[in-house]
Amino acid sequence: QVQLVESGGRLVQAGGSLRLSCSSSGRSFIRYAISWFRQAPGKERTFIAAIDASGESTYYPDSMKGRFTDSRDSAKNKVFLQIANLRPEDATIYYCSADPQFPVKSEYLGGNNWGQGTQVTVSL
Repeated sequence: QVQLVESGGRLVQAGGSLRLSCSSSGRSFIRYAISWFRQAPGKERTFIAAIDASGESTYYPDSMKGRFTDSRDSAKNKVFLQIANLRPEDATIYYCSADPQFPVKSEYLGGNNWGQGTQVTVSL
């Protein structure tokens, strides 16, 4: 088990950029691949990106390639999701999930460990 905390969500103007963080105080964090998802209330969860435990490999479903960048700072026990050129449709809650296995398929639904989410709002 690993406890995750997302942060960084805020109101951003369309066209701007934002960096979300996923952090953990637990030492086991460094052994997990971390994935990012977003989900609006009542809607399906969308897989955005994943980064392996070493931080050397990333995976993005084809539909998410281009504006999202996943990175990792193992010294700080943090994983980041950089979102560029924000659009109104990016406004929702973003979650990170931990998994011992590094996911490399677009159908991935997440691991057993989740954070509480961070809200991103986009203004026109």
